[in-house]
Amino acid sequence: MTDHRRPLVRALKVAGWALVALTVVSLMAWGATRDLPGIWATLMGVAVGGGFVLSTALTVLATSNSTPNTTMAVVLGGWLLKIGLLVLFMLWIKGFDFYDHQAFGITTVAALVVALGAETWGTITTRTTYLD
Repeated sequence: MTDHRRPLVRALKVAGWALVALTVVSLMAWGATRDLPGIWATLMGVAVGGGFVLSTALTVLATSNSTPNTTMAVVLGGWLLKIGLLVLFMLWIKGFDFYDHQAFGITTVAALVVALGAETWGTITTRTTYLD
Protein backbone atom coordinates (compact mmCIF):
# COMPACT_ATOMS: atom_id res chain seq x y z
CA MET A 1 0.00 0.00 0.00
CA THR A 2 1.30 3.46 -0.88
CA ASP A 3 1.35 6.50 1.35
CA HIS A 4 -0.95 9.14 -0.15
CA ARG A 5 0.74 11.78 2.02
CA ARG A 6 4.14 11.28 0.38
CA PRO A 7 3.79 14.08 -2.23
CA LEU A 8 2.77 16.56 0.48
CA VAL A 9 5.67 15.61 2.72
CA ARG A 10 8.11 15.95 -0.16
CA ALA A 11 6.57 19.28 -1.19
CA LEU A 12 7.08 20.63 2.32
CA LYS A 13 10.70 19.45 2.41
CA VAL A 14 11.53 20.93 -0.98
CA ALA A 15 9.78 24.22 -0.18
CA GLY A 16 11.50 24.42 3.20
CA TRP A 17 14.94 24.04 1.63
CA ALA A 18 14.05 26.52 -1.12
CA LEU A 19 13.07 29.05 1.54
CA VAL A 20 16.35 28.46 3.37
CA ALA A 21 18.23 29.18 0.13
CA LEU A 22 16.13 32.30 -0.50
CA THR A 23 16.77 33.47 3.05
CA VAL A 24 20.54 33.15 2.68
CA VAL A 25 20.60 34.93 -0.71
CA SER A 26 18.24 37.66 0.49
CA LEU A 27 20.17 38.20 3.70
CA MET A 28 23.36 38.68 1.71
CA ALA A 29 21.76 40.99 -0.85
CA TRP A 30 19.59 43.14 1.42
CA GLY A 31 22.16 43.11 4.22
CA ALA A 32 24.81 44.42 1.84
CA THR A 33 22.59 47.12 0.36
CA ARG A 34 20.36 48.14 3.27
CA ASP A 35 22.32 47.00 6.35
CA LEU A 36 20.37 45.97 9.47
CA PRO A 37 16.95 47.19 8.21
CA GLY A 38 17.41 44.94 5.16
CA ILE A 39 18.23 41.97 7.37
CA TRP A 40 15.12 42.51 9.49
CA ALA A 41 13.02 42.92 6.35
CA THR A 42 14.38 39.68 4.91
CA LEU A 43 13.67 37.69 8.04
CA MET A 44 10.13 39.07 8.32
CA GLY A 45 9.43 38.70 4.59
CA VAL A 46 10.48 35.05 4.47
CA ALA A 47 8.51 34.32 7.64
CA VAL A 48 5.36 35.99 6.31
CA GLY A 49 5.52 34.74 2.71
CA GLY A 50 6.90 31.29 3.41
CA GLY A 51 4.79 30.77 6.50
CA PHE A 52 1.64 31.67 4.60
CA VAL A 53 2.26 29.03 1.92
CA LEU A 54 3.74 26.31 4.13
CA SER A 55 0.95 26.53 6.70
CA THR A 56 -1.61 25.67 4.02
CA ALA A 57 0.32 22.55 3.05
CA LEU A 58 0.67 21.63 6.72
CA THR A 59 -3.08 21.88 7.30
CA VAL A 60 -3.75 19.69 4.27
CA LEU A 61 -1.20 17.18 5.55
CA ALA A 62 -2.67 17.27 9.06
CA THR A 63 -6.14 16.51 7.73
CA SER A 64 -5.07 14.04 5.05
CA ASN A 65 -6.69 11.09 6.82
CA SER A 66 -10.03 12.84 7.30
CA THR A 67 -12.95 13.41 4.96
CA PRO A 68 -12.66 15.89 2.08
CA ASN A 69 -15.28 18.10 3.76
CA THR A 70 -13.23 18.27 6.94
CA THR A 71 -10.08 19.08 4.99
CA MET A 72 -11.87 21.86 3.08
CA ALA A 73 -13.30 23.32 6.28
CA VAL A 74 -9.92 23.30 8.04
CA VAL A 75 -8.10 24.77 5.04
CA LEU A 76 -10.72 27.52 4.63
CA GLY A 77 -10.70 28.29 8.35
CA GLY A 78 -6.90 28.35 8.35
CA TRP A 79 -6.86 30.65 5.34
CA LEU A 80 -9.28 33.07 7.00
CA LEU A 81 -7.18 33.00 10.17
CA LYS A 82 -4.00 33.65 8.18
CA ILE A 83 -5.58 36.59 6.36
CA GLY A 84 -6.75 38.07 9.67
CA LEU A 85 -3.34 37.63 11.27
CA LEU A 86 -1.64 39.08 8.20
CA VAL A 87 -3.84 42.19 8.28
CA LEU A 88 -3.18 42.67 11.99
CA PHE A 89 0.56 42.16 11.50
CA MET A 90 0.70 44.65 8.62
CA LEU A 91 -1.24 47.23 10.62
CA TRP A 92 1.07 46.72 13.58
CA ILE A 93 4.39 47.02 11.72
CA LYS A 94 3.47 49.93 9.45
CA GLY A 95 4.45 52.46 12.11
CA PHE A 96 7.90 51.01 12.72
CA ASP A 97 11.05 51.99 10.88
CA PHE A 98 13.48 49.28 12.02
CA TYR A 99 13.05 47.41 8.71
CA ASP A 100 13.32 48.40 5.07
CA HIS A 101 9.83 48.53 3.56
CA GLN A 102 10.94 47.83 -0.01
CA ALA A 103 13.08 44.87 1.02
CA PHE A 104 10.18 43.50 3.07
CA GLY A 105 7.74 43.71 0.15
CA ILE A 106 10.10 42.20 -2.41
CA THR A 107 11.23 39.42 -0.07
CA THR A 108 7.66 38.56 0.90
CA VAL A 109 6.58 38.21 -2.73
CA ALA A 110 9.74 36.26 -3.55
CA ALA A 111 9.07 33.89 -0.65
CA LEU A 112 5.50 33.32 -1.84
CA VAL A 113 6.63 32.56 -5.39
CA VAL A 114 9.57 30.38 -4.33
CA ALA A 115 7.51 28.38 -1.82
CA LEU A 116 4.63 27.82 -4.25
CA GLY A 117 6.98 26.86 -7.07
CA ALA A 118 8.99 24.51 -4.87
CA GLU A 119 5.86 22.87 -3.48
CA THR A 120 4.50 22.37 -6.97
CA TRP A 121 7.77 20.94 -8.23
CA GLY A 122 8.11 18.70 -5.15
CA THR A 123 4.58 17.38 -5.63
CA ILE A 124 4.68 16.67 -9.35
CA THR A 125 8.10 15.01 -9.27
CA THR A 126 7.23 12.59 -6.47
CA ARG A 127 7.07 9.01 -7.63
CA THR A 128 3.87 7.40 -6.41
CA THR A 129 1.85 4.33 -7.25
CA TYR A 130 -1.59 5.15 -8.54
CA LEU A 131 -2.98 1.63 -8.27
CA ASP A 132 -2.66 -0.74 -5.32
